[in-house]
Amino acid sequence: MTGQARGWRAIPLRWRLIALVTLGTILNYLARSTLSVAAPQLKTEFGMTTEDYSWVVLAFQASYTVMQTVAGSVLDLLGTRLGFFLFAVGWALANMAHALATGWPSLAAFRALLGASEAAAIPAGAKAVSEWFPPRERPLATSVFQMGTSVGNMVAPPLVAFCILAFDWQAAFVVTGGLSLAWALLWYWGYRSPADHPALGEAERATLAAAQTEDVGDKPATRADLLRSRSFWGIAIPRFLAEPAWQTFNFFIPLYLVSVWHLDLKSIALWAWMPFLAADFGSLAAGLLPGWLMRRGVPLVASRKITMTVGAACMIGPACIGLAATPGMAILLFCVGGFAHQMLSGALITLCADMFDSRTVGTASGMAGTSAWVGGMLFTLLIGQSADAFGYDPLFAALAALDLAAAAVLWSLLRAARRG
Repeated sequence: MTGQARGWRAIPLRWRLIALVTLGTILNYLARSTLSVAAPQLKTEFGMTTEDYSWVVLAFQASYTVMQTVAGSVLDLLGTRLGFFLFAVGWALANMAHALATGWPSLAAFRALLGASEAAAIPAGAKAVSEWFPPRERPLATSVFQMGTSVGNMVAPPLVAFCILAFDWQAAFVVTGGLSLAWALLWYWGYRSPADHPALGEAERATLAAAQTEDVGDKPATRADLLRSRSFWGIAIPRFLAEPAWQTFNFFIPLYLVSVWHLDLKSIALWAWMPFLAADFGSLAAGLLPGWLMRRGVPLVASRKITMTVGAACMIGPACIGLAATPGMAILLFCVGGFAHQMLSGALITLCADMFDSRTVGTASGMAGTSAWVGGMLFTLLIGQSADAFGYDPLFAALAALDLAAAAVLWSLLRAARRG
């Protein structure tokens, strides 16, 4: 056995598995971000207006929104291993099918299929964290797999631009979809729950069992309990208010750079990945700050709420994009926004693993995700109707206001009882 292999084996199994989840999240977001990078060329190829493009984006968002609740329930029913595998195969094939599009209506149809299958990613990650990690480690574990969302967006501009410039736009979708298909096979081979995993050692099993006393008590255990739970709405409503920022960054940064600053595809490849690198640091902050707070006596749930609020306050940065005098300054403010959103989002996603029973984490996360994507979908519709007429600046200011409102709702609604 090589030194590298021994080093990998020395890492606790739960962290090796979250690395596998992270890789899947990277490829999930790489697949969905392929369109945003290719959008300027596809707008010319298919004669699309910004409003036409917003309908293509909306097709993805609508199916993703509906399917998050369905996907979460399927994951709870089939288990994390089989459920995530089936959805990953689905999104890989749907992404490759984009190469067959002949106009914006067919592009929208393939986009809807992609959204339906990609909806399982965040619920699956949250479910894996709830299965494998003690409460004190959940923020960092969530942040690690959530960093995959940023890395996928960061990798997309140079990789997709390369595929388009070296081959054609169809190749970009085939390549990114093929990578996801390979990961799906790796996931099915490598993941098991703690009760079934043959590589779980007794020491790590004892660590997981001992940490149960740190957890939140009185967790909702059925879908009906979730809907009656103040905790669920204390997470779902802030996610509804906060999600528009991330979806705007995902789907509209390249178009913003083209329409406002007149950058070409090579310049987009050079610049557009930077906000997602900053978002990785936001994810890392969401993983480290709660632990730092808890070591200083802050209760578990309060540590998540403080983290979310700090992220929401940082969203004042992208609200000032209208004041940018250069594309570089605009990108810098987008970087502040990427950091801020992933910090607050990491806290909200971790709360699902904290507040709900492991049997319902997938359902709870999926239902909260549906709430989030309703917010994102409505904001995308607003962008499509107003960006060409009024510009992007008022929209970026509105995103900051929504995130600050989300923090206020979180503090107002979310309560938790510790185990006795």
